Amino acid sequence: MNCKTTYRHLVEEMYMSLFRSNNPVPQSPPLHVVAKPAGPDCNLDCDYCFYLEKQALFSNKRGFRMSDTVLQTFIENYIRSQSPSVVEFVWQGGEPTLLGVEFFERVIELQRPFSNTKTIKNSLQTNGTLLTDHWCNFLKKHDFMVGISLDGPQQIHDLHRHDRRGKGTFDKVMQGLRLLQKHEVPFNVLACVSRESANHPLEVYQFFKDSGVEFVQFAPVVERACNPESIHRGLNLAGPAALTTKEPNTQVTPWSVEAEEFGEFLIAIYEDWVRNDVGNIFVMNFEWALNAWIGNPSPVCIHAQQCGRSVVVEHNGDVYACDHSVYPEFRLGNIATESLLAMVEKSQHSGFGVCKETALPKQCQDCDVLAACQGGCPKHRFSMSCDGQPGLQYLCPGYRKFFRHIRKYLKVMTTLLENELPASYVMEAIKGPLVIKRPAL
Repeated sequence: MNCKTTYRHLVEEMYMSLFRSNNPVPQSPPLHVVAKPAGPDCNLDCDYCFYLEKQALFSNKRGFRMSDTVLQTFIENYIRSQSPSVVEFVWQGGEPTLLGVEFFERVIELQRPFSNTKTIKNSLQTNGTLLTDHWCNFLKKHDFMVGISLDGPQQIHDLHRHDRRGKGTFDKVMQGLRLLQKHEVPFNVLACVSRESANHPLEVYQFFKDSGVEFVQFAPVVERACNPESIHRGLNLAGPAALTTKEPNTQVTPWSVEAEEFGEFLIAIYEDWVRNDVGNIFVMNFEWALNAWIGNPSPVCIHAQQCGRSVVVEHNGDVYACDHSVYPEFRLGNIATESLLAMVEKSQHSGFGVCKETALPKQCQDCDVLAACQGGCPKHRFSMSCDGQPGLQYLCPGYRKFFRHIRKYLKVMTTLLENELPASYVMEAIKGPLVIKRPAL
C-alpha cells in the first residue's frame, strides 16, 4: 500500500476545487518514492507484517541502515527527478525511528540546499512505540507529517501487534500518539483490518473518535500462505500474484480479512460517519471513493488504473517496483548508478504498471464500480472470476458491496459540491428534505 500521509487541508482543498473549472485535477507527481532507511528492521514482530521477513532477501542480515552516501545520493536523485515544485519524501520501514533523530537531522541538512527551488515535505510512517518528547519536538520543528500504526482499542490492537517478546504494544503506541497530540504534530492513523477486527467496525471507529483521531485509513490485511518458491527464499508468505495465469495457491493466512466482511466493515463505519462526522473525521477510504465518483484520477495506487510510478528505495539504494514487490525479479536498479526516473520508465516499459489494467478479467471490465475499484492492488489479484479468468481481486465481493452501497450518498455530496456547498451538508440531507437558501446576488 502507498502510506503517504493526507491531512485536513488537502482534503478540504480537494472538496472545494473539484468543480471550480472543467479542467481536470492536476496529475500526481511523475513518480513517488517510499524510502526504507532501516530496511525491514523493526522493533516489533506483528503477526501480519509482510515486510519483516524480507530480511532473508538481503545478504547482510545485520545493519539494515542507510549509509550517508546512499542517503545523499537518494535525496539528490529524487529531487532532480521531480518536475513539480513540491517534492514529498516518505520515510517508512521496517521502523524508521530505529535510526534516531540524528539520521533525520541529516536528512534535513541534505535537503536544505534544494529548498530555494523546491518545496520539500517529509512524512514518517511509524509504529509509534519509540516516540519521545525529543522526537516530537524535531517532527514539529521541521513540519513532518506522521502516520502512526494503530489497529483499534487494546484488545484488537494487541491481538496481532506485539513486540519481540510477544507483549502487546497498545500502551506504548498510545503514549506515542499522545505525545504527537501534545506537541501538535499533524498525524493520521493507519489501521490494519484483520479477520478479527472486521467484526467490530463501530467499536474500532468509536475508539478512534474518542482518542481524538481525525484522519484514519483502513488497510485490509490480505496475505497468502507460503508456497514452494517463498519457502526456497526463506519466506513465510507468498509473493505478488501473476495476474495472467491461474494461481495454484489461493490460501490466505488465518489473520487475513475475509472479503465480504471487509466490505461490511467499511459500510458500517460509513453509515455512522455520513450521519455524524463528515467534515470532522476524515476516513481516507471514503475520500478516495468520492474522488473516484466525481471522475478524478485516484490519488492512491490501490485504486489507480495503472501502477508502477510508486517505487521503493531500500536501505542499500536498491530500487523496487512497489512496496509489495521487494523481490529480486522486481529490482529496477540502484540509485548509485541510475536515475529514479529512468528506473520508473524501465518498470513501466516492462509491463509492470500497465498490466494492472490490461490483465483485468472481463468480470472487472464489465463491473459497475470499476471506476472506483480499478481492480484493487495487484498483490491481491489471485482469485478467479466467475467465468474462470485469472486476476480477480480477492477482496472483490467486499469492494463491490461497499461501493454499491455508498453510491446514494456520493450522489448527494456531488450535487452539493457542484453548487459550491460543503459536502458535510449531506448529514442534513439524510435526515430529510434539505432546503438551502442561497444568498441573493
